[in-house]
Amino acid sequence: MQHPKNVTFVSSGTPEADAAAQGLRDRYGDCGLDNADTVVALGGDGLMLQTLHRCMGRGIPVYGMNFGSVGFLMNDFSADGLLERLEQTKPTHIFPLEMRVRCEDGSEHSALALNEVSLFRMSYQAVKVEILIDGKTRLEELICDGVLLSTPAGSTAYNLSAHGPILPIDSPLLALTPISPFRPRRWRGAILPNTSVVAFRAREWNKRPVGAVADNIEFKRVTEVVVREDRSQRVTLLFDPGTGLEERVLSEQFRY
Repeated sequence: MQHPKNVTFVSSGTPEADAAAQGLRDRYGDCGLDNADTVVALGGDGLMLQTLHRCMGRGIPVYGMNFGSVGFLMNDFSADGLLERLEQTKPTHIFPLEMRVRCEDGSEHSALALNEVSLFRMSYQAVKVEILIDGKTRLEELICDGVLLSTPAGSTAYNLSAHGPILPIDSPLLALTPISPFRPRRWRGAILPNTSVVAFRAREWNKRPVGAVADNIEFKRVTEVVVREDRSQRVTLLFDPGTGLEERVLSEQFRY
């Protein structure tokens, strides 16, 4: 990466992150998002996702420093030699999922997800979902608390907690994972090509309401959700040498 000329800082809003951000601004300046070559995000993975969404379409890479709990997408914090660190970083590119939903009232909406698109039950009753891949029904009825479709970058997040597979970050794959499946009880999901168009059709939606979420954007009472990878959009994360997302995803598979 070339030496960044213009850097801007964003903070998660905690006292520690705010203090660190102000110290970095005093030391390195802050040109604002519209003029930045690089965004430095101080917080946790939630802030990183929010910042990546803000930078989508701008072509501005994001370098995170951890002030959260997990910090899977972040680097270690240090105020020293920041510009030199940024010059030595390794970029990782992520393509989002595009979610298109149709709601009970007939309205249609869309949103982008860098981690996953998830469907959830909105009441005490499990949802019933038909799953289609490229227009062909592959599962006539999944009875579950929910189901998600994850990018490789998101495969170590909620997907992993739902016992889905970890995908190498540069793999052309998506993970389809049920959340607390009841029937078919033994179905544990599928690994799909990233060219797949995945459709979820809610059954009995009038008495089994379903919500759909793309990262942190939620729509309630949906009847159909269609998801595909959007190759026209891209975000770039920056990591210190030897700590890239590829290494973190690989290491996660050997944790116990």
